[in-house]
Amino acid sequence: MSIAGKQLRIRHIPGPLGVRGRNSDNGLIARELNWVPSAPLEQGLRSIYEWVDSQVQASVAVADHGSK
Repeated sequence: MSIAGKQLRIRHIPGPLGVRGRNSDNGLIARELNWVPSAPLEQGLRSIYEWVDSQVQASVAVADHGSK
């Protein structure tokens, strides 16, 4: 929410619980693939959010232009 600049109220609603959590073993990834992330998670999420948002905005602009 902070990356998107949104403030939302989170409210739990009853429903299936599903998986309670997932964790990656980045040490295993580094050893087996000889790869480590080049950016912190928040920075990567911010980049992805900004790209997705630009795609959505471009799509909306095209749709708005086509309806005139």
